Amino acid sequence: MLIDTHCHLDWKPLDADLGGVLDRARQAGVKACVTVGCTVESSRASVALAKNHSMLRASVGIHPEDAYAATEPAFRAIEALAADPVVAAIGEVGLDYYHMAAPRDVQQQAFERFIRMAKRAALPIIIHCRDAGERSDAYDDLLRCLYRAGSRPMRGVIHCASGPKSYIQGALELGFYISFAGNVTYPKAQPLRDLVALVPDDRLLVETDSPFLAPQPVRGQTNEPAHVAHTAEFLASLRGTTKEALAQATTTNATTLFRFH
Repeated sequence: MLIDTHCHLDWKPLDADLGGVLDRARQAGVKACVTVGCTVESSRASVALAKNHSMLRASVGIHPEDAYAATEPAFRAIEALAADPVVAAIGEVGLDYYHMAAPRDVQQQAFERFIRMAKRAALPIIIHCRDAGERSDAYDDLLRCLYRAGSRPMRGVIHCASGPKSYIQGALELGFYISFAGNVTYPKAQPLRDLVALVPDDRLLVETDSPFLAPQPVRGQTNEPAHVAHTAEFLASLRGTTKEALAQATTTNATTLFRFH
């Protein structure tokens, strides 16, 4: 059995066929999913989905591309949503210097507030980090934000892992889990595959980030939680283990981090 630790089930076109999406996930061996909020509105939608479907948990947060929308009322709304028992995490939050939809200081201030919120709520944090080209500014700045937050180890996950090895190593040292999505299967993704060996078995997670990043066997299609099985099988081969062993390890890790019962 697998757990898709990051998907966006409130996004089109998945929201139009959610029953079918979840049925196909179960048939593929997926027993649970975390549906992830990126705005106040999508966080509310994610909570509503998790309330209506027992195999779902929600996360709530504001994506760094929308950091300008992280106003005082928005923070209060996210923190109120975080109190719901179906909420498993704060996120996705972090830094995005690829699109630069908000200045760096605005993104960093919002991110650090979400770190503090996660601590108050006793919830793990789901982190997005992306930079442009070969630059590593976003990854370096994100680690600095985490170190400024204080207490360690931290509970959370680096979603859709990318970046320099130093970033992954730094996140592991802080206590984070590392999650890989379908882009690790792409033929030109060797730098991303080089990160996989850095992650010990007890820190590894798997995700789809659906409806984005469909893995290579279904590339070009809309991604959905059932396709996490392709990524898991690819990671198992890359790590020299069986798909059953990888599924057991990642499911145990996800259950521990997100407190699935």
